[in-house]
Amino acid sequence: MPYKLGVDVGGTFTDLVLFDESTGRQVRTKTPSTPADPSVGVLNGIAKICRLAGIAPAEITHIMHGTTVATNAVLEGKGATVGLITTEGFKQILHLARSWTPGPLAGWIIMVKPDPPAALEHTREAKERIDTRGHIVRPLDEEALRHELRALVAQGIEALTVALINSYANPVHEKRIKAIAQELFPDLPVTASAEVLPEFREYERALTAVMNSYVRPTVSRYMHNFARQLAAHGLNADVNILRSDAGLMTLRMAQERPVYAVMSGPAGGVAGALFVATAAGFRDILTLDMGGTSTDVALCQDGQQTIARETTLGYFPIKVPSVDVRSIGAGGGSIAHVPEITNALRVGPQSAGADPGPACYGKGGTEATVTDANVVLGHLPPRLLGGEMTLDEAAAREAVARIGRKLGLDVYRAAQGILDIVNENMHGALRLVSVQRGYDPRRFALVAFGGAGPLHANAVANLIGSFPVIIPPAPGILCATGDICCDYREEFARTVIRTLDQLSPSEIIAIFQDLGAEAAGWLEREGIPRTQQQIFYNADMRYFRQGYELPITVTLEELQTHGTGILVERFHALHEQLYRFRLDVDCEIVNLRAVALGKGVSLTLPQGELDGPSPAHALSDEHRIYFDGRFLTTPIYERAKLRPGNRMAGPAIVTEMDSTTVILPGFIGEVDRYFNILIKPASSRA
Repeated sequence: MPYKLGVDVGGTFTDLVLFDESTGRQVRTKTPSTPADPSVGVLNGIAKICRLAGIAPAEITHIMHGTTVATNAVLEGKGATVGLITTEGFKQILHLARSWTPGPLAGWIIMVKPDPPAALEHTREAKERIDTRGHIVRPLDEEALRHELRALVAQGIEALTVALINSYANPVHEKRIKAIAQELFPDLPVTASAEVLPEFREYERALTAVMNSYVRPTVSRYMHNFARQLAAHGLNADVNILRSDAGLMTLRMAQERPVYAVMSGPAGGVAGALFVATAAGFRDILTLDMGGTSTDVALCQDGQQTIARETTLGYFPIKVPSVDVRSIGAGGGSIAHVPEITNALRVGPQSAGADPGPACYGKGGTEATVTDANVVLGHLPPRLLGGEMTLDEAAAREAVARIGRKLGLDVYRAAQGILDIVNENMHGALRLVSVQRGYDPRRFALVAFGGAGPLHANAVANLIGSFPVIIPPAPGILCATGDICCDYREEFARTVIRTLDQLSPSEIIAIFQDLGAEAAGWLEREGIPRTQQQIFYNADMRYFRQGYELPITVTLEELQTHGTGILVERFHALHEQLYRFRLDVDCEIVNLRAVALGKGVSLTLPQGELDGPSPAHALSDEHRIYFDGRFLTTPIYERAKLRPGNRMAGPAIVTEMDSTTVILPGFIGEVDRYFNILIKPASSRA
């Protein structure tokens, strides 16, 4: 019987979902993460979920793995020593970068610019030149190159990047340099920039390729170790890694191009949220993924994720396709503090993490966190993970009380203040992905997940006006569910840089067809059945001489029927939505792209028949709980016993194995046929 396993490694917990394709059965669990070696936490979780499911590990045929190994290597500065080969005259390409400084006026004065991931002393120039049309102006000097490569390896580089100035137009010299490097040093990982990002803009392409080399040895070691440990535990499953754009790639591809997975974790959550919300009838959603360390937010429209062409990791802009997610340092482990300079309460971005964790975890943590504040107010029950974890209420109270004494507040008002601030922080992040981009958040539902998301979702939705709030079943492990329901994905691009009056529809279609053939070949090589293959096309467009472009999706049939006018019309509309104006100037195509999708696992959500509105059968307890300045008698329900159609009037608390949902006074939570809890203002109910 084939089983597929979704695994998401977070900063605090590792989440796992086991799916039986033949019956649709799902088994979920979570286990503490092991930051020193994430594979230990994953293997502990696999052993645990197999026990719960009553199966042998060998019965798992596929593992879909969302990982933060590449991300952590960059953020912690623990990547490889990278050598860089670039075109003669461009040795300082990573140091010149772009003319950007943080902050307003004079921001450059206080800017501390970090060193790029390939040092200047590890950079060498290749005697070669190819022009922007792909013509060889100066042949590659291979003898000089061999000398430079030997010098770099003698300096102790652990990975090599080849990023030539115009390789996007013709990668022949990059390919030759890579071949020579592999001939001289077979064990040296080599990344060619045109293989990672075959597009113009030499700085972004070089930086993305260098970042790939920077994390490649670390990721490769993790992947090799993970595969070896799986085999030792009797698992011979195919392993796929989640990409930043919510696509899946093979273990081999992940080892070669780990930079594609730098936003792997958040992408899985958005994919899972969109899957659940679409099934429930909501195609326009905002997502709120609040974990132990951070909160990730995103916007999805018309049942599709928003894919950005660039993401930021630490300080560096990395040009890889990614689900457009904003992350802030607001999680259950975010530490509350009162700086002496301002004497004002702050929450985060510092986090207590998994070890020692919040004070209530009883692992030695003493600083007040968001989780401690929820415990003090009674929003979070004293037992988590189905009773496996007992919280220390006295330690939480003492930690929050210390914050209160600094502010002259009692412990309850201090705890409420901590929640208010972290909720405002998340509200601000949601505005960035909605209001700032021309979307009215009141037209979107809010899907809340992560271990802490359902605790805060009602309050955050009240601030931004997004209803209903959708709390899916097992929200604490939705990222792992998202990993399973993702598709295989790869992109094929070509830089054009021509105005539309210089391009006929037939020329654009011909380029798309060439790229589509590459995409189809990749789908075939991956062994994806024809019935599960899909290819779609987009064009990166801008106004003539504008600095940056917007992606416009189009079909070949639309181009054949409407010509380039359909591209112009869609570009103007998107530009006006984002920036509130359009220009009467020529439009320019920068890149054309074919995106290949291979359909993954077809998940089915469990459904139930509608029951009556009374949730009395799920009532487990009743407590006096603090809500915004007063204690209210509050029913506590067991989510596992709730049935579709049940309605809970706020205030109410709903507990389950991996998360806790808070329904505030003045709101109603209703269970839909997919067992989601939909929270709406009581006054809006028909």
